[in-house]
Amino acid sequence: MRSARRSIATNRPRHYPQTPDGRYFVVSGRLWRKTRPDLSEDKRQSLVAELMAARRGIATARRSGDLAQERAYRHAVHEAKVALGERGPVWWGDGAPDFNRYMAVNTPYAEWFSQFGESGD
Repeated sequence: MRSARRSIATNRPRHYPQTPDGRYFVVSGRLWRKTRPDLSEDKRQSLVAELMAARRGIATARRSGDLAQERAYRHAVHEAKVALGERGPVWWGDGAPDFNRYMAVNTPYAEWFSQFGESGD
């Protein structure tokens, strides 16, 4: 899960606040859409593996200066993130708007977020 990043200094998982509705987690005050909860663990792991391979591909293409290859890998990253539900159409069906990448203080989550102080990390 994305909320289990490791801190370089401590090598312990970092836990980011998650909105009460489970749609977002917060990093440095910004909302980030979570992965679709209806994905099976196997499917989620497969998509994350595709995502990470594409990100590695971007780095390799950038080092070699291959702009066409970098563009192709960036497209693969986007497609994996859409399949995970982190981009593209929202995965919830109640008609609520998407606040992905918004600052939490500028959304209906502002009051909830205020309990975490300024950064929310």
